[in-house]
Amino acid sequence: MPDNTGLIESLQKAVRGEGLDGWLFCNFRHRDRLADEILGIPDSTNSRYWFYAVAANGQPLKIIHSVEPDALDTLPGEKIFYVSRDDLLEALKPLTGKSWGVHSSEELAAISYLDAGMAAVLKNAGLRLVSAAPLIQRVKSLLDAEGIKSHERAAVHLYEIVRIAWALVQKHYREQKPLWEKDVQSLMLGEMEARQLVTEHDLIVAAGINSGNPHYSIAGRGALIKEGDIVQFDLWAKEKQKTAVFADISWAGVYAQKAPDEAEKCFAALVKTREGALSFITEELSAGHKLTGAAVDQKAREIVIGCGFQKGLKHRTGHGIDTEIHGSGVNIDSVEFPDSRQILEGSCFSLEPGLYFAGFGMRTEIDVYIANGSACVSGKPHERQQSLLNCG
Repeated sequence: MPDNTGLIESLQKAVRGEGLDGWLFCNFRHRDRLADEILGIPDSTNSRYWFYAVAANGQPLKIIHSVEPDALDTLPGEKIFYVSRDDLLEALKPLTGKSWGVHSSEELAAISYLDAGMAAVLKNAGLRLVSAAPLIQRVKSLLDAEGIKSHERAAVHLYEIVRIAWALVQKHYREQKPLWEKDVQSLMLGEMEARQLVTEHDLIVAAGINSGNPHYSIAGRGALIKEGDIVQFDLWAKEKQKTAVFADISWAGVYAQKAPDEAEKCFAALVKTREGALSFITEELSAGHKLTGAAVDQKAREIVIGCGFQKGLKHRTGHGIDTEIHGSGVNIDSVEFPDSRQILEGSCFSLEPGLYFAGFGMRTEIDVYIANGSACVSGKPHERQQSLLNCG
């Protein structure tokens, strides 16, 4: 059996940090990818439910069906086997009357792997179920010193790549050569490959009306970039190691010598919102206040709505970042999937207010992490975008 002492200690530390009695993992047909990932479960047969109960202190408990006796052999703990439903209910008795974190949440559907049927069984057996979302954040998404360094390196690369990409846009504009969205995207991907970076799904280069689609995907060569088009860049990448942490930035410009006043006003509102949200985080942390992702999103929305842009809002103003681009940590969200989890030491997330209309859209995005109690902007913070790029 591998030495999982460090893993169990980290799980128990998270449980104690949230004031719970324990963390209850369960899986069937590997439907809960987070349980498998956190516990290091191999891709083996999983035709019966298994349960792994990690109490705040002491040895874990494994509840396993007899036809799959080796299901959790990679993990420490006492084994209890069951065959019938009555056996299972008997095996659950040591867990009754206690509060267990489970992978379910009314707010954060992305971590809701526990099905309603099994949740009912556990509740009827006397377990008190609470969402494990804060536990998942503590174990999977709080960056240590090495994670911060990895994230920072990726962010520096992205700032350099976005400058190179916009230089290509400017060159084609000056020389009046045709430029398609795919041309810019391919340049970005080539730069990432040369820098030994990897990404998840296609980067976004969206021109004109396509910029109004927050998750636009290029088909073929994409659109020909035309005079006056808003051009939106959204790029993310990390180093190739499994433990590497992503960075994610968005920049916007106009394919013209000067942006129209409407676009400038829109982007100025987004910068004000981004910087206002960052200042709010800094002030709240400095004051020693507990701060949630939902509270930051509410503040950002207040600012952008105060600038007169309520109708252009289509998405949350940030998401958690870790070894996945949309990580398991706190999201800056009070509307889509309101996130009441705290922003903690080591939290990493984007701040990306966006506005989208019938003819165009735009957003600005920076990454923030919490180190030594302070909010730090990743990469090259002095170079974060303050005004629309242009081709002048």
